[in-house]
Amino acid sequence: MRTEQITAKALKQIGDDRYKLALIVAKRAEALANGAEALISGDTLKMKFADIALMEVAEGKIGLEAIVEEK
Repeated sequence: MRTEQITAKALKQIGDDRYKLALIVAKRAEALANGAEALISGDTLKMKFADIALMEVAEGKIGLEAIVEEK
């Protein structure tokens, strides 16, 4: 699937808010870089962390709760 299609699907998952999508992807990519396990199947070893995070949002695996921290 092309990046544009994945992004469009991810935007639909979070209500077409590009700002929220950017925040969610950035926060999740940081978590992946720090050792978090990818929630999607497939060969993620050759993928960038931001691409993995975007695919996770598109598939509904993560959402806004990814950027909300527990107190």
